[in-house]
Amino acid sequence: FPSLAMEFAMETSEEIRQARKRLFSSFLEQDHGHGLYAEKVRTMVESQKTRLLVDLADFRAFDGDTAKRLMKNPIEYMPAFEDALDEYIRQEHPKFLTPKMNVAVGFTGSFGFHRVSPRELLSGYLATLVQVDGIVTKTTLVRPKVSRSVHYCEKTGEVITREYRDVTSNTGPPTGASYPTRDDKGNPLTTEYGHCKYVDHQVVVIQETPENAPAGQLPRSVDVILEGDLVDSCKPGDRVAISGIYKAVPSKAGAPTTGVFRT
Repeated sequence: FPSLAMEFAMETSEEIRQARKRLFSSFLEQDHGHGLYAEKVRTMVESQKTRLLVDLADFRAFDGDTAKRLMKNPIEYMPAFEDALDEYIRQEHPKFLTPKMNVAVGFTGSFGFHRVSPRELLSGYLATLVQVDGIVTKTTLVRPKVSRSVHYCEKTGEVITREYRDVTSNTGPPTGASYPTRDDKGNPLTTEYGHCKYVDHQVVVIQETPENAPAGQLPRSVDVILEGDLVDSCKPGDRVAISGIYKAVPSKAGAPTTGVFRT
């Protein structure tokens, strides 16, 4: 019975995801494909961009209940929304996306109580959608991060593909980051680097603005992880308002467990 229960849970989870995907597809296809966001998608494609910015006021007007749930639990909604956008673009603009390209959905507008400074970003906001105001004080180098590797076995002629996820992923738990060197039968594998997929990755530090810091106290900071088209979008000294999902990052592997997480 446990296996049947797990299978039923998986089917239910997929049904929920498909329902959310249909909801966002309806949002994009308002007015029979001639609405505001159909035009925004066309503009996005013409400018060769892969991120669609959605105004929260527009989404609240379309479905207020789902907008509230999105703010509280974005990890459950973002993958379905991005699937809907990907499918919409491939139908309406089939020549735009290549197999290695991913689309993304971002949110702008009024965040209400979810618009905070680094000092106000406490544990109650974990796993929610927030907008953080501050000044960029540090940016790291942009580095590639593997998201899919492809390996060839000369002995069997098989091609093996492996997907990778870390704590920033919204599609499942983190996986290991090491490349496989042998298949299940012990045969050596050759990594086909030209067919692997990588994502640009950068970390920036956001510090609360001087006017918001209490008198006599040092300004507080928070790390922000940027990926894909968002890397190199700001530099030290810029005043920014960054929206994203607030997550806890565990300590490095092998470090003592203290129950304290970086965010």
